[in-house]
Amino acid sequence: MPQRVRAYIACSLDGFIAGPGDDLSWLPQPSGESDTSAFDAFLEQIGALLMGRRTHDVVASFDVAWPYGERAVLVATHRPLEPAHGTVRAVEGSIEALVEEAKRVAEDQDVYVDGGALIRQALDADLLDEMIVTVVPYVLGEGHPLFAGAQRRPLELIAHEHIGEGMMQMTYRPAGE
Repeated sequence: MPQRVRAYIACSLDGFIAGPGDDLSWLPQPSGESDTSAFDAFLEQIGALLMGRRTHDVVASFDVAWPYGERAVLVATHRPLEPAHGTVRAVEGSIEALVEEAKRVAEDQDVYVDGGALIRQALDADLLDEMIVTVVPYVLGEGHPLFAGAQRRPLELIAHEHIGEGMMQMTYRPAGE
């Protein structure tokens, strides 16, 4: 299978990926192995992550083990970065250059783009091959929207699955591909 550039993200029913102040308390906490198996299976296909700075800082603040194992994590930032893990390094440039670097680092595995701004940029630049969105049945009312500011774009639903406590996971690709 050819190398793919993919996003995997959760959002509230009203389209927010985080509440005000990067609040993620509305996300369900895994209660067992089955709750993380879909993400773990996804991560097994990933050779490198391209992550936004805000996402890195939020994940680094969690009181848990580094969730990405020994995979390379490239953090898009213009500011000095204190890496959360030994596999993390700062990168900068256009979204096209960032994705190309992540592909190179990932070798023959897929690239995982994480963070709202980077996902929107990759989608707008037609660089995303697949987007997995898990909708959590929670209305936040405000916060950080997943798609605000993105260009209008048709997507094709290629898979959907009911998971966990009322969540729906949908896999999309750009329409016409």
